[in-house]
Amino acid sequence: MSRRNAAQKRYPQKDGEYNSYLVTLLIQRVLKNGKKRLAENIVKETFYLIKNKTEKSSLLVFEQAVNNVRPVVQLKSRRVGGSTYQIPVDVSLYRSITLALKWIILAAKTRPGKSFSTKLAQEIIEASNSSGNAFRKREETHRMAKANKAFTYLRF
Repeated sequence: MSRRNAAQKRYPQKDGEYNSYLVTLLIQRVLKNGKKRLAENIVKETFYLIKNKTEKSSLLVFEQAVNNVRPVVQLKSRRVGGSTYQIPVDVSLYRSITLALKWIILAAKTRPGKSFSTKLAQEIIEASNSSGNAFRKREETHRMAKANKAFTYLRF
């Protein structure tokens, strides 16, 4: 056993323009090769497109999308007696938000289209309406967890 203290969770600072932690986490997820200014511009353009298409506050649409895609349970693999079981485990709030952002960005990357900001805006709008690939991923995860509910007694 390690004698070191457990690492404390470091939460990001709020975004300067939207004053939101979620936007900062989105920017960090979009970030590639340390080009933060480019990631900020992509997110800013995405929010502009969302505002034009939905005529609602882009921040509210984004928060609704993240809440719709956030998973409640997650599957963890556990090896017991030579066979591997998928065990459903409850997900913490921070982890569920991280998974939701990851799934939204992954779904946006696989969409056909020209610019990433357009694809990301479309995925966020669809996720806020409880549809789209990211929402489908959440539903699939929940379905798998429900199917493997019998293995919850093997929890860690």
